[in-house]
Amino acid sequence: MTSNDSVQKAPAKAPAKDPWDLPDVSGLVVGVLGGTGPQGKGLAYRLARAGQKVIIGSRAAERARSAAEELGHGVEGADNAETARRSDIVIVAVPWEGHGKTLESLRGELAGKLVVDCVNPLGFDKKGAYALKPEEGSAAEQAAALLPDSRVAAAFHHLSAVLLMDPEIAEIDTDVMVLGEERADVEIVQALAGRIPGMRGIFSGRLRNAHQVEALVANLISVNRRYKAHAGLRLTDV
Repeated sequence: MTSNDSVQKAPAKAPAKDPWDLPDVSGLVVGVLGGTGPQGKGLAYRLARAGQKVIIGSRAAERARSAAEELGHGVEGADNAETARRSDIVIVAVPWEGHGKTLESLRGELAGKLVVDCVNPLGFDKKGAYALKPEEGSAAEQAAALLPDSRVAAAFHHLSAVLLMDPEIAEIDTDVMVLGEERADVEIVQALAGRIPGMRGIFSGRLRNAHQVEALVANLISVNRRYKAHAGLRLTDV
C-alpha cells in the first residue's frame, strides 16, 4: 500500500446553487388581503394579467367581488377568511392601522400558508411621510409574531399603485426586495415577482432587516412628490 492509498479523499463539494434557478409558481393560487385597496388591487391585477390565479379579499365579500369583476382576468373576490383558506400564498396589503388585528383574526386560516407582507408602517405630517417602527421591529416581524404557524416573507413594498393599475403599461420596470428566513420561501416569492413583466425578485436578507426596506417608501414618496414621478428601485450589478 502506498502512502497515497491511505489518505482519504475529501468529498467533492456540491456546486453552488444558481440564485436565479427559481421554482415554477404558475399553478399556485395567490390571495391578496386588502385587495380592494390601491396597492393590493394593483398587485392582483398584474399577477392575474400574467396568468396567475388570484383571489382578492376584503372584510366585506361583496366589496371584494365587485373589485374582482372590475379587474377581470379571472380574479375572484371573497371575504378575508375565505381568501386565506383558498390560497397557497397570501399577500398582506392591508392598511398599517389594521395590520395587527387583521392578521390576529386570521391566524387559523393562515396556518401553514406562505404569507407575504408588503405593508409599510408610515406616518404623515406637514413635512411629509416618515417611517414608523413597530414594537416588533417591522410590519413583517409583527406578522411573524402574530402568525407562529405560518411562513412569513416580506416583499412588494416599493411598487407604484398607479403604474400597477395602468393597463397601457406593459412592463413594470423595477426590482422587488424579498426578505425571509427560509431560502425556499424567498425563492417562491422571487419567482412570483418575476411573473410580472419587467420585474425581478431579489433576495435582500432576513426579516430582521425588513424595517429599513419598509421605511424606504417614505423616501420614495418624497422623490415622487418632488419629481412628479412613480419611482421604483433597480439594484445594480446583480
